Amino acid sequence: MARLTGTRPVATRRWGCAAAFLLLLFTVQAAQKADFSGDSTAATINHSLTLLQRLQELLQNGNGSDSVLRVRSAASDEPRVFHTHQLLLSLQSEVFESLLHNQSVVTLYEPPETAALFEKFIRYLYCGGVSILLHQAIPMHQLASKYRVWGLQRGVAEYMRTHLASESSQGHVVGWYHYAVRVGDAALQESCLQFLAWNLSAVLGSAEWGSVSVDLLLLLLERSDLVLHSELELYTAVESWLSRRQPEAPVAERVLRTIRYPMIAPSQLFRLQAQSAVLARHRGAVQDLLFQAFQFHAASPLHFAKYFDVNCSMFLPRNYLAPSWGSQWVITNPARDDRSTSFQTQLGPSSHDAGKRVTWNVLFSPRWLPVSLRPVYSDSVAGAIQPVRIEDGRPRLVITPAMSSPDFAGVSFQKTVLVGVRQQGRVLVKHAYSFHQSSDEAADFLAHADLQKRTSEYLIDNSLHLHIIIKPVYHSLIKVKK
Repeated sequence: MARLTGTRPVATRRWGCAAAFLLLLFTVQAAQKADFSGDSTAATINHSLTLLQRLQELLQNGNGSDSVLRVRSAASDEPRVFHTHQLLLSLQSEVFESLLHNQSVVTLYEPPETAALFEKFIRYLYCGGVSILLHQAIPMHQLASKYRVWGLQRGVAEYMRTHLASESSQGHVVGWYHYAVRVGDAALQESCLQFLAWNLSAVLGSAEWGSVSVDLLLLLLERSDLVLHSELELYTAVESWLSRRQPEAPVAERVLRTIRYPMIAPSQLFRLQAQSAVLARHRGAVQDLLFQAFQFHAASPLHFAKYFDVNCSMFLPRNYLAPSWGSQWVITNPARDDRSTSFQTQLGPSSHDAGKRVTWNVLFSPRWLPVSLRPVYSDSVAGAIQPVRIEDGRPRLVITPAMSSPDFAGVSFQKTVLVGVRQQGRVLVKHAYSFHQSSDEAADFLAHADLQKRTSEYLIDNSLHLHIIIKPVYHSLIKVKK
């Protein structure tokens, strides 16, 4: 933890120029309120930018300074010296208020990362604004937290939540997640976790994949809403992580047991057993899962469900982007007319069902009206109907099977719709809508989207980019034998 020390206590001091500027500001604001008592000729004369400029000059030139901050860091032998004003620092930070209560020179010890940003931090205390880059977010948040500058702390946390999609050479979301865990920021932690889950394929091939902690890896592997091409892609990335990190055997085996082997085709499972060094090293820990996966693919799902519990995560597909699990749909000018499309998926993940196809019909309506808002005839004026505005409608997406079959017995279909958005120049998944098994549509689909605006965050080049995923889920029709 950084140390704080002080020297040269003083009994009293004048407020100086900083106080004069603040008193002037408060006086002007009070006078404006008094003058605006219903007078239509009242106007605001705003010179706040000039005041901010003068405050910056106070910091830059040290005019009227009554306190000195000496910032020492292991990265430099010489301290950085800031001639400051007690009043301005105390107004923003209760820590500085305490430190400067009876001393005029304070020595602060900071790590190199925060020491490099200390000038920006002090400038924020004077002017209420600061510009930061991705790699500066964590050290700036650390400074704000350490000196209890709560407004800056909240602002940096919000910056991090809204810049998860920004592209950086080494990646940053994984590091921000680990930092959020350390400081206990649950909102930032959940935002990072959801972003990683919905855009996992982009992370798997990046430099930051190797920096994922064991806890974060296990949290991700437990989720069924991971968006990636296939379970095999996930296994390959996990194998790479294990080879690089070389964790203890119990950790490696726990990680390998979270892979959903029944979601991998038998031919690929055979290849993994023959070629994967990681699997060969820990075969004993996952042998039962591999054997169960081969049984799952060999038998009919109904027969398999008589002897094994298929109502568990091992047999639940994730959000796979491979063509056999769904289809991409780009809707141009989505605010104009109703659209429809159709596509096919395999009946289920079992090899027994892999050759069977289900056809799906999809209807998109940009301005569907709920029953409560539909026009009705009025009793007062014959033939008149209630006016309905276009904006009263809401987007609607309906997904229905175009067929029925006895093969559907024991299978239900979960539907997930991913909405791609462009953020910071990258196309990423920001919204995901899951349909209840017994429903053909999501009740809140694009409920807050404004598809009429070309600048809508839901549109890419005036088009709506959807990816529809069908997740077949097997159910036990007969009680599993013990």
